[in-house]
Amino acid sequence: MKVSSKNLEETIESAKSGNQIAFSNLLDTYWNDIFRFQISRMKQEADAEDITIQTFSKAFDNINSYDSQYDFKNWLLTISKNLHVDLIRKQRKNILNEQQGGEANAAIKVLDETPSIEDSLITEQNLASLLADIKKLKPTYQKVINLRYFNEMSYNQIATELDEPLNNVKVKLLRAKKLLAEIIKAKTNR
Repeated sequence: MKVSSKNLEETIESAKSGNQIAFSNLLDTYWNDIFRFQISRMKQEADAEDITIQTFSKAFDNINSYDSQYDFKNWLLTISKNLHVDLIRKQRKNILNEQQGGEANAAIKVLDETPSIEDSLITEQNLASLLADIKKLKPTYQKVINLRYFNEMSYNQIATELDEPLNNVKVKLLRAKKLLAEIIKAKTNR
């Protein structure tokens, strides 16, 4: 459901208190604006979609820092623009690293891609550890992770399976991955 300009402040306040429906309404209202902004910059739909999802995830994580004296759409666009700039910097850095590494990195890469018996054991142990970490998530997040990565379902298939809007599935999956990364990071920092 899209938010009218009259209900915007109320919806934002509700989102600040953790109301998921308010988040969903803000997502539905502003998704197309942010996506169009990114598609004009990225030219590739998949990249634009990724940054749009990241924009909403970051906005929802930091919604309490939103100052109502500023336009909410402009706040989202600023977040989106900054994520785009970060991506470009990262891509440039990767290109420079590849150019500097040259043929030596290519030879190392070939050697590294051949899995040994030890690599297989480590992979199995990592998978078991990952599954244990996934079980620490809320059931709704566990489900989207399992459907996407273990059942290899598309976003559309997951939306149909869960009977939820596609954008909600995308943001929920991004949020689940972020929470899972925090669990793993906390475990490795012990």
